[in-house]
Amino acid sequence: MEFGKKIKQLRYKNGLTQEQLAEKVGLGAQSVSKWETGASMPDITLLPLLAETFGVTIDDLFDLSVEQRFNRMENRMDAEKELPGDLYRDYEDFLKARLNEDTYQKRATELIAYLYWHRMNADAQRVRRYAKESIRLAPDEKGCQWMLQAAEGHTVWDWNIGNHTKAIAFYRELTRAAPESYLPYMYLIDNLLADRRADEAERYLARMRTLKGANPVMAEVYRAHIALARFDEPAADAIMERLASEHPDDAVALFEAAQYYAGKCGYEKAIEYYERSFEKTDRRPRFTDELYGIAAIYEIMGEYEKAAGTFDRIIALLRDEWGLTEDDDSSFGDAQKEKARLLAMAK
Repeated sequence: MEFGKKIKQLRYKNGLTQEQLAEKVGLGAQSVSKWETGASMPDITLLPLLAETFGVTIDDLFDLSVEQRFNRMENRMDAEKELPGDLYRDYEDFLKARLNEDTYQKRATELIAYLYWHRMNADAQRVRRYAKESIRLAPDEKGCQWMLQAAEGHTVWDWNIGNHTKAIAFYRELTRAAPESYLPYMYLIDNLLADRRADEAERYLARMRTLKGANPVMAEVYRAHIALARFDEPAADAIMERLASEHPDDAVALFEAAQYYAGKCGYEKAIEYYERSFEKTDRRPRFTDELYGIAAIYEIMGEYEKAAGTFDRIIALLRDEWGLTEDDDSSFGDAQKEKARLLAMAK
């Protein structure tokens, strides 16, 4: 439906004359007439007021298809750290209505999970801020420690709380339900290794290697981590070094080698492999993962100026390869804040 016809339909539905609608938005009736005949379009700044007047969302004004609305939701959540409350509720209602429609069920389920995660992440930012403030005011009290722990992903000392048994059970069940799917095996092995359940991880790795599309590089990476879970560090190191030497131009192999050494505090080697991985990455624009890893290691080592310098590289990458600025992307501004924080620590 054309925009003008949509405006006319909504005006009729709300029992408004052209004059009444024009009065509500502060214009003359002739303007509304031109919209409805397609002779002109309202200024973009009027869209929120029109949506409010008709009791609909801005998307409803344009009569977008379901797929178009899905894409707009995803793009907005990608771009903004927090959604206004009324928009959040509009998204939630729209997605819930699609959950039982066969055509859209998968996409709607994915997006409503993203919507709830998006809100949870925004709320977690506030939890972190106020929990830290409370802890600073009373450092000997435990009151807000568990909240900060959950919101910021801090380690958990108690094994019965910090183990990954539930995640393992979920992914084990998924490997039974979808035995030919590759990713559930990877997530299962990740969680088994986090709990040092090396024997089980080895059994699932053997199954994973037989699947179509199994990545031989990742299979060797997991072999190294299984050896490490068995406290056989020399064997683990040998596997990773051989992998990196056999795949000197494979950005994935080099990145995994960097991850491996960072995880065992071999920071100099981790930086070396992160740099090599970043150099060998063919895709453009490149992701920032390697650079964030390097910055984190420099901060751990107390090399705050080098860490800040790495954020200069991140900012340049976001600007030059992604075409982003502080005005249109929160990650750009976050990188600038991190650089400023690190430079303050260097003084």
